[in-house]
Amino acid sequence: MYSRAITDAPLTFKQQAAARTPVTVVGVGASAGGLEAIEGLLAAVPADSELAFVVVQHLDPTHKTMLVEILQRATTMEVIEVHEQTVVEARRVYVIPPNHDLTIKDGSLRLAEPAGPRGLRLPVDVFLRSLAVELQRRAVAVILSGMGSDGTAGARSIKERGGLVLVQDPSVARFDSMPKSVIDAGLADIIATVEAMPQKILGALRCGHELAREPVLSDSYKDTLAEIVQLLRAQLGHDFSPYKSTTLVRRIERRMGIHQLAAVADYLRLLQENPVEVHNLFKELLIGVTRFFRDPQSWEYLSKEVLPAMGAAHARGATLRAWVPGCSTGEEAFSLAIAFREQVLAGVVACRLQIFATDLDPDAIDRARRGTYPASVAADLSSERLARFFVADGESYRVRKEIRDMVIFAQQNVLTDPPFTRLDLLSCRNFLIYIEPEMQRRLLPIFHYSLNPGGVLFLGSAETIGGHTHLFSPLSAKAKLYRRIEVTPRRGALVFPPTSAGGSAVEAPLRRPVANIEHAADKLLLARHSPPAVLINDAGDILYCSGQTGRYLEPPAGKANWNILAMAREGLRLPLTRALSQLRQGRGELALPGLKVASEAGERVIDLAVTSLDLPGPLFGLILVILHEAAAEAPARARKRPAASEELVKARAEALALRSELQAMHEEQQSSHEEMMSANEELQSTNEELQSTNEELTTSREEMQSMNEELQTLNTELQTKIDELSRASDDMRNLLDSTDIATLFLDSALHVRRFTAQATRLIRLIPSDVGRPVTDITSAINYPELAADAREVLRALVFSERQVTTSDGRWFTAKIMPYRTLEDRIAGVVITFTDITVAKALEAELRRVNDEQTAAARGHREGGAA
Repeated sequence: MYSRAITDAPLTFKQQAAARTPVTVVGVGASAGGLEAIEGLLAAVPADSELAFVVVQHLDPTHKTMLVEILQRATTMEVIEVHEQTVVEARRVYVIPPNHDLTIKDGSLRLAEPAGPRGLRLPVDVFLRSLAVELQRRAVAVILSGMGSDGTAGARSIKERGGLVLVQDPSVARFDSMPKSVIDAGLADIIATVEAMPQKILGALRCGHELAREPVLSDSYKDTLAEIVQLLRAQLGHDFSPYKSTTLVRRIERRMGIHQLAAVADYLRLLQENPVEVHNLFKELLIGVTRFFRDPQSWEYLSKEVLPAMGAAHARGATLRAWVPGCSTGEEAFSLAIAFREQVLAGVVACRLQIFATDLDPDAIDRARRGTYPASVAADLSSERLARFFVADGESYRVRKEIRDMVIFAQQNVLTDPPFTRLDLLSCRNFLIYIEPEMQRRLLPIFHYSLNPGGVLFLGSAETIGGHTHLFSPLSAKAKLYRRIEVTPRRGALVFPPTSAGGSAVEAPLRRPVANIEHAADKLLLARHSPPAVLINDAGDILYCSGQTGRYLEPPAGKANWNILAMAREGLRLPLTRALSQLRQGRGELALPGLKVASEAGERVIDLAVTSLDLPGPLFGLILVILHEAAAEAPARARKRPAASEELVKARAEALALRSELQAMHEEQQSSHEEMMSANEELQSTNEELQSTNEELTTSREEMQSMNEELQTLNTELQTKIDELSRASDDMRNLLDSTDIATLFLDSALHVRRFTAQATRLIRLIPSDVGRPVTDITSAINYPELAADAREVLRALVFSERQVTTSDGRWFTAKIMPYRTLEDRIAGVVITFTDITVAKALEAELRRVNDEQTAAARGHREGGAA
């Protein structure tokens, strides 16, 4: 057994955590041709690294593997075959046993029965998914040579949680399907030879690739981050300022780790000097979490409840419209198409569905248009759906034409480009969680505007409508399905791009453009109104004034404040507050006549009109406040009223105003509570994203391909064994040749199995005689009892020995012994012929001399007697 060169005891997960040096686990996935790559990888690992390797190799489930023995010769780390509840330690290599799935949980490797039948198993995906859940950003995946796409789904899980994905260079891999599948999916962080991978991993870890804490941004960091966002906008035309700061920082620091840069300023310089890295960062920021029928319970509710109701509400043959923004590579859009088609085939729906699927990433759109997915998608689809709506295409599955024709793909930025309208269904799942709450608040009214009356909004499991309960009512809060409420909404600032109306993710000071507002407002006022008017946004900030508004508005003392509520004179502030609150609840226009407003010239009576503008162009989403002074006779009529009646009316008005004010305060408090609940849900979803696990699903591939991969692995192991046997055979042959003893091996039927070169001098043997009965071969040895003696040895298991001669007069000792295997089984006989011709000659000479001496002695005795 190998003796460890490192004398320090390895640290367990718990010990590592206590010492604040957590173990980084490298999951290594390989299949056909991967054994050589794994040996090269492990041989290049420094002896003092604190890495732990888990090797998941496709193995024949019916054969005992030699993988541990083979890999042990390639590394100084101890190689261990995993048993149940094996605790992971640094400087160890763990090997999956045959006919098992392998997962990791709470620092221990756990074995399980394979989830699928033989030929339909993807053990690399199973392990990498569990590794992503266990270690989050400290997880590392290495994909080596192999056929098929096992490892792609697992690498996606690693990448989604901020881990590192390395792929063997396909140009040097014996089988490049597995590496290419990960690369084509856009999941490879590093593409390298196996010899270079260990240093790449260690370098990424040293440079902060594992961001184990929430980012705390200094002012200089924020400034650099803003410059990076500006650089992306300038070079690629895409603005990432609405994205959450945490999302941006984590993605950027991942790229910094890959390039082994410790300072964000250094990474900014790299972006400025390397346009390719700008594109790579862009791709990094667009990584989406998507798969077919994600959150199955939500899809079940959509299929069984929502789609049939939609079909019933439309005439036979009508065309429904759906939009899937942020569709990534198309799984979400095709899931919707499949679900709808199932209802059509079941006779529940008699309409057609046209789906518009959009995404910012042009490469993702290209892949979606092809409609081709790796074999691993079988884990997300039932066998019935896979057979009915997909066609096997080599190592992939392609959606059938009837499903492909239902979807139109296009590149679009949902934050800047005009939305699709007249929609019956809008599915925006798992996009809102990546952008700032303010931007979420601005997008939801746009979605409301895009939907038809009664249209349905479908959100992700971690997303909600927040405070927009006046726009949407829940069909199923658990399934995240909402129905559009038919109101005139207060959409907020909806002028594109949305970042121009508020703060950004990097706190850049951005404001709504004011170009053409004055001209458009003057044109509107001249056409419809002549009294004083004020144009404000939904927060009450004054953007434009028309006419003499000073009689009703005045700047407050102290710091300048251009909010209309702060500038409103006594008697106007409270009604104006109430009006704006009601507009936020969905009312489009309000009129409040007979308001008494204090001014420098005395009390004035005005009619207040507040209108939410729903016009296209720069005025869209703004609020028009019109201050119309009432006719002079109104005060006159008021003066004729009795004093008591006037006081009663005044008291009633004040009570009504107080009641309205309390109601407004209650509504604002409720709205604030809903926003806080929404923020809490967003924080919970972020926590789930980083620390909880997605349901563990296995994927599949073609059975023959899997069998071939297992045979490839077994063949590699057997080749290693053959090499060892060849060396043993060479040793034995050289040993036999060096003894100069003729040796003949026979099987139990006395057929020739092997012979030495010396044996050919006694028995006329040639290589083609192997397998022939020894009795059929001509021999120069006078030994007719050879076959009989050999059979007797096989029967009695006792060796036989006798002296025989050849036709040319040479003498040999023929020794026949049983042939025993390592299992102590008799598998034939071994016959050796030792040349004793010289010994026989010496024996004859000694006998002759002895005879002569005896004769001489006899003659001497006879002469003496005479």
